[in-house]
Amino acid sequence: MTSASRSGFRALLWIVVVLGVGFACIQFIRPELTNPPVTAELQAPPEVKQVLRNSCYNCHSNETKLPWFDKVVPAYWVVTSDVKEARKHVNFSEIGALPTAQQKGILFEAVNQIQLGAMPLPAYQHVHPGAAVTPEALAVLRNYLTAPGDASSSAAAAAKAVADASAADAEYGKWVHASTVSLDVKPEFNGVEFIPDYKNWKVISSTDRFDNKTMREILGNDVAIRAIAENHINPWPDGTAFAKVAWAQSQPNEQGVVKTGAFIQVELMIKDAKKYSSTVGWGFGRWRGTDLKPYGKDAAFQNECTGCHAPMAKNDFVYTMPIGGQQ
Repeated sequence: MTSASRSGFRALLWIVVVLGVGFACIQFIRPELTNPPVTAELQAPPEVKQVLRNSCYNCHSNETKLPWFDKVVPAYWVVTSDVKEARKHVNFSEIGALPTAQQKGILFEAVNQIQLGAMPLPAYQHVHPGAAVTPEALAVLRNYLTAPGDASSSAAAAAKAVADASAADAEYGKWVHASTVSLDVKPEFNGVEFIPDYKNWKVISSTDRFDNKTMREILGNDVAIRAIAENHINPWPDGTAFAKVAWAQSQPNEQGVVKTGAFIQVELMIKDAKKYSSTVGWGFGRWRGTDLKPYGKDAAFQNECTGCHAPMAKNDFVYTMPIGGQQ
């Protein structure tokens, strides 16, 4: 071995030693990741919980169990950050304190993200292939969300359908009347102002929620309609605004007709890439009931919105597929 070769080998050896020592040292830099007590676990059948335990609990609960390779820094840093962030959005160890309907609503959003391939995170699944949600497991979750109520007989179900239809007509009438009254509606906690003129916007699309039996209509302002006509929807231009109006839906009558029932809420989504840069370029607002009360307790409510829309990042965070022919 020549002198130059020996020098090169010694230099390489020193680099390996330094890197090895550095790698060993950083193992002691470990942000705390604890498992607080389970205070109110999701209320759901065992087969539903089993799917969630397999695919969701490691990040979205207080029962995180890290495999050995996730405990090695720097992977541990990434995992710790991801778990803390995941628990902020959904924590299946705590949501049992919420009403059952609200728990199902959270689970619906989880199923929606699974179906879109956004959860579990693709990067997480590459390293944890066992966390993937199989079609069979997904069916378990969907079946739970679509399970029928506890009507004791077909006669009772029919009577309920008639009562629901009458109530639906009455509630829809209340909403129509409320829409003509000038209300002093407060801004959302994040500062997004209510836009009463949303009622005059054009229909872009409609949808429904199978889990909570609601009907939704999505309306767009002039900027949105023009963007659709010009095929300028990814990204949507600043000034675009959507309104999603939600009503409860009645039980189908004998002819299979479903009617709108109680007005539930209106949500606004306003594009301003600079003003709303901290919330993926969109300002979110939600007002509930005919008195249009701002949703949430503080501005943190918008984390629900950005988390829900995250799977649509490649579509400028918009779920709505516009009805063709808008001019």
